[in-house]
Amino acid sequence: MQVLDYQTIEKEVVPSLHFRKEMPVKQHPELREQIEKAALLGNGYRTKVSIYFYDDEGLKRVETTIWAAGSKYICLKGGVWIPISRMIEIKF
Repeated sequence: MQVLDYQTIEKEVVPSLHFRKEMPVKQHPELREQIEKAALLGNGYRTKVSIYFYDDEGLKRVETTIWAAGSKYICLKGGVWIPISRMIEIKF
């Protein structure tokens, strides 16, 4: 899946983003598997991944470690959360 025209941000910016609007997002067909693999790599090896997602303003990319994944959100280091419904894909 080709991801174009995104803004790269730092993990520390994510808490200031908004996810209020309803927004249909075309997700990678293996996104759930990508999330699980990224969480294992994050916890076991502190491996950073690139996460592509939409906030209310547009497409973003953040390079960070995923510490945990639930059914609706992923948790980044420092208790930062991103809704899975807004994610496109994860690149390793």
